[in-house]
Amino acid sequence: RYSLFYNHLKNIEESEGGLDKFTKSYKTFGVNQLADGGIYCKEWAPGAEAVFLAGDFNGWNPSSHPYKKLEYGKWELFIPPQDGQSPVPHGSKLKVVIRAQNGALLYRISPWARYVVRDEDKVNYDWVHWNPPQSYIHKNPSPKRLKSLRIYESHVGIASPEGKVASYKNFTYNVLPRIKDLGYNCVQLMAIMEHAYYASFGYQVTSFFAASSRYGTPDDLKEMIDVAHSMGITVLLDVVHSHASKNSEDGLNQFDGTDSCFFHSGYRGNHQLWDSRLFDYANWEVLRFLLSNLRMWIEDYRFDGFRFDGVTSMLYHHHGIGTGFSGDYNEYFGLHVDEDALCYLMLANHMINTLHPECITIAEDVSGMPALCRPVAEGGGGFDYRLAMAIPDKWIQIIKELKDEDWNMGNIVHTLTNRRCEEKYIAYAESHDQALVGDKTLAFRLMDAEMYTNMSVLMPLTPVIDRGIQLHKMIRLITHALGGESYLNFMGNEFGHPEWLDFPRIGNNESYHYARRQFNLTEDDLLRYKFLNAFDRDMNKLEERFGWLASPQAYVSEKHESNKVIAFERAGLIFIFNFHPYQSYVDYRVVAFKYKILLDSDAGEYGGHQRLDHSTEYFSEPFHHNYRPNSIMV
Repeated sequence: RYSLFYNHLKNIEESEGGLDKFTKSYKTFGVNQLADGGIYCKEWAPGAEAVFLAGDFNGWNPSSHPYKKLEYGKWELFIPPQDGQSPVPHGSKLKVVIRAQNGALLYRISPWARYVVRDEDKVNYDWVHWNPPQSYIHKNPSPKRLKSLRIYESHVGIASPEGKVASYKNFTYNVLPRIKDLGYNCVQLMAIMEHAYYASFGYQVTSFFAASSRYGTPDDLKEMIDVAHSMGITVLLDVVHSHASKNSEDGLNQFDGTDSCFFHSGYRGNHQLWDSRLFDYANWEVLRFLLSNLRMWIEDYRFDGFRFDGVTSMLYHHHGIGTGFSGDYNEYFGLHVDEDALCYLMLANHMINTLHPECITIAEDVSGMPALCRPVAEGGGGFDYRLAMAIPDKWIQIIKELKDEDWNMGNIVHTLTNRRCEEKYIAYAESHDQALVGDKTLAFRLMDAEMYTNMSVLMPLTPVIDRGIQLHKMIRLITHALGGESYLNFMGNEFGHPEWLDFPRIGNNESYHYARRQFNLTEDDLLRYKFLNAFDRDMNKLEERFGWLASPQAYVSEKHESNKVIAFERAGLIFIFNFHPYQSYVDYRVVAFKYKILLDSDAGEYGGHQRLDHSTEYFSEPFHHNYRPNSIMV
């Protein structure tokens, strides 16, 4: 693998003038404004017979501005300035016109288009030339690389209680302050790369270089990131390089009239479950396109890194379909591994680490590919973190299948600590996957229909709501403290957001009712959502103070099956969890030296029963317990 990576890197150095020049192609491909007012255009369309540029600027004449054919399927066009002004004004609509091999004229959006919009009366998107007289100028430096990542996974369009598509502006001024107050230091943005189908959650990308216009302009997004940086918040992009939308009118598919431009042809170029196209990572121009795409998001918008979606699909020719992973090394090394895709990921991480070492990369991989989060120089994938995807599945299984008395403490601890040494994991109890229609969030699984009737503090605290609130806090804290080297939460789940997430589509009469986040619920003093919100905030603030995510893995001193107690040490703190459904304990011995309560899920401000005295300090005695010389009674 390293040899394949090294050969690619060597070829880039020899034939392209180095990685820096190769990945700066986003400045030359597409339609670009020159300093003298002229326009330079460049495309890769190896299957085209001829290429033209048409648009508002030439009355949509499909043949007046032909491109010149270059080597290796590339085409270029230079349009001189007119009286010192650009011949293609800002805001004018454009199309690349491809004459296909069968003679047909195909009107396409450039794969490198920076801004595409859709009129309300149209189905397809239009390419709009974005060259404002004054672009947004970033005022704040990016935050320094974080040791402890507390990630708030977000979707701009649903970030409002109102039933509509919310805007970048709304996120900037209403949501970022909330994220800051909750103690998260990183926001991970989904559905930013333009996608024609809103209900795809942003995972069917049509324009890879365009920020979604349904939320606002590119400058609005730049301002949003700049304001986040002013708050000390790192901003990550959920990048989709694992596949692309099948759209051809406003997507990459069949750009030059063939099915092999950017993608594998035939069966290999189609994902049978996602109904999307699969990139040919062995193709030189595909590497240029994808690597330049990453660099553009970093340098133009100032993103601080990426969460790579669908990495499992990229790594294997079977794309993980119908395949289980047990951890056997034969599952990770063999002809079923797509070495070209893995090499692309190594190149991507090497480029980012070389040109922007402050940036962070995260792999969404369910397979557990070894060394994916080790440096490329070691033959690893080069990622900084990987998602601990087994953890949310475990919590769902426990809540769904087991009675409280049957919860297995050893199995919980094993799932939370089962990770490869020296590879960093992002722990999470639930993400956007669990919030989507067809699934249930933890809060909804725990409290279900009673969330509609019994979340008011004016109502008696029912056993269902009491159990749900307490377990919601405990599950999140033990996941946060024991499950990894970073923590993630999907927006709204921190306070037990009711109901599910469903985007407007034909099946729900195009309703926005479930495509929103009801942040207002936490601001109502009469509702119990405020307790969960406060606990999540103080949990993050405590981690900020003690930094357990950046500390070595915890020492678990107790996982007692009959008592349903888990205790462990990390970052100088003692974490004690009593998962027993009805039994409390007095004088319970645990390993410790000095004990004072810092965070208590049973505190009144978190909707608990206030059974513990927070002013008391406990000191240890030389009583050997669980392989430690000192212990205390709690």
